[in-house]
Amino acid sequence: MNMPYIKYFAIVLLGVFHLSLNAQSNFTSLGESSLSLNHKVTQTYSINFVFRSRYVLYDDDEGLQYNQQQVDVFHFSTFKLDYYHKLSFGLYYRNRDWFDTGSDETRIIQQYNFTKQTLGVRYGHRFRAEQRIFDTKTVFRQRYRFAVDFPLNGEKLDIGEAYLVNVAEGLLSLSKNDKPETDIRLSSQIGWQVNENLKLQTGLEHRFERFNIVASNNLFVLTGAVLKI
Repeated sequence: MNMPYIKYFAIVLLGVFHLSLNAQSNFTSLGESSLSLNHKVTQTYSINFVFRSRYVLYDDDEGLQYNQQQVDVFHFSTFKLDYYHKLSFGLYYRNRDWFDTGSDETRIIQQYNFTKQTLGVRYGHRFRAEQRIFDTKTVFRQRYRFAVDFPLNGEKLDIGEAYLVNVAEGLLSLSKNDKPETDIRLSSQIGWQVNENLKLQTGLEHRFERFNIVASNNLFVLTGAVLKI
C-alpha cells in the first residue's frame, strides 16, 4: 500500500473519531460485525444475504462495556438495468427481543443505485425508501448515500491489494405520531481483496442522529466480510 493512501485513510478515520469525541451530548460507541453473501444468478439478476451483529462498547452512563444490542438478517434482490443503473428490493428483520433492548423490526426496502467509474475511482449514488414496521408504529424513512471507493495501488483492484471506501449519507424518518427525524452518517473503511471471492473491511462510522430534535452521537467500529458464492 502506498504511504500517501495510508496517511489519507488515517486522516479520515481521525476526522470521524474527532467528530464523535467533540459531540456535545449522548455519546455511544458500538461495534457492528457483518457477513455478506452475494450470488449472481444471471447477467442481470443477483441476490444478497447479510447477517449482522451489533453490540454496545461504551456509553456516557456506564463507560466501557460489552452488551449485545441486536442481530439482523436481510435479503436483497437486485436487477441490473444497464452498466450504470441497478434496482433492488429487500426484506430485513432485526431482533432485539432476545436481548431486551427494544422492539423487533421488519423492514421493506426499495433501492436505486447509480454508479460511474473514472480512472479507477468509482462514484456511487444510492436512493433508498424503507418502511420500518415496529410493534407499535410504522416509520417511513428516505435515505440518500454518496460513496467513493478506489484501489490503493493503481487503477485496478488485484488480489491481495487494498481499497478505500468513503461514504456520506442523509436520512429522513417520518411517522404518524412522531416528529420528523433527520440523521447524518459519515464513514470510512479500508478493505482487502483476499482472493477472487472474498473481501474483508474495517473502519469507523459516525452517526449524528435526531439532530433536529435531541441529538445523539454514535461512533461505530465496523468489521465485515463480503463473500461471493
